[in-house]
Amino acid sequence: MKQKQIFQYLSRYGILVAFLILILLLSLLSPAFLKTTNIMNILRQTSVNGIVAVGMTFVIILAGIDLSVGSVIALAAVIAASFAHSGDYPLIVPVFAGLAVGGLCGFLNGFVIAKRKIAPFIMTLAMMTIARGAALVYTNGRPVIELSDSYNKIGGSYFLGIPLPVIIFIIIIFIGWVLLSKTVFGRHVYATGGNTTAAALSGIKTGKITIWVYTLAGILSGLAGIVLSSRVMSGSPATGQGYELDAIAAVVIGGTRLTGGVGTIFGTIVGVLIIGVMNNGLDLLNVSSYWQLVVKGIIILLAVVLEKKNSR
Repeated sequence: MKQKQIFQYLSRYGILVAFLILILLLSLLSPAFLKTTNIMNILRQTSVNGIVAVGMTFVIILAGIDLSVGSVIALAAVIAASFAHSGDYPLIVPVFAGLAVGGLCGFLNGFVIAKRKIAPFIMTLAMMTIARGAALVYTNGRPVIELSDSYNKIGGSYFLGIPLPVIIFIIIIFIGWVLLSKTVFGRHVYATGGNTTAAALSGIKTGKITIWVYTLAGILSGLAGIVLSSRVMSGSPATGQGYELDAIAAVVIGGTRLTGGVGTIFGTIVGVLIIGVMNNGLDLLNVSSYWQLVVKGIIILLAVVLEKKNSR
């Protein structure tokens, strides 16, 4: 019985323990790791992936997948940036444009998946190609530059010593936690992901839930595109590459089951921080970026193996 309790404890808090061990190990290997400037740098770098990962959490709890988020980031970034030149429009216009584009892409994903019964993998793979191509067509393959100071402040300014992207990320965490844990919508997401047929028979409109979840993921991808383009002071059609994999990795590492019905925002945030801390620590240790990909893949594999063992 005692052994079973230990296993249950590790299953519930193992990811947090692993995160703390990682921090301890990197702090011993690199004296610069725990410096305030480096911590802020980690939080700033992980904020964009974290915003996307919150939306991906909803999608994977729904037993879906969204491969299009990286391309949607790029499309939202270039469209928002095109409205963000000095003297053209007030700040609300590029922000609304980026969110609207992301929401539209997400809505199309959810609508086709729910109404046409297309597999999420296929639909979002198609959207990944469409959105990336649309971003290239819209800009003729060139980055959008010379953005207004007010727009650049979204990703480059501070509030009370904290980078604004981090504050935006914290707000998104809170909203995601409330939606998933404290609302009827969140309970319906869990029910639909756990057993779609049973959820439908109990009166849940699973199609609408699917559309709303993918729309939410699209809006958050749009927001990530705004923050990212603002931080680098340009909207590039090549941006966002690989973000879908980092978001999925963070969600899976955080304990959300790929089969749906189980997952938390808290777990996802720990997963996001593990990836961010790992990347930063390996950079400080001068480890090749190629090896970083290998390490990240191994961590994802271990997380999935442990999740399967726990689900049994």
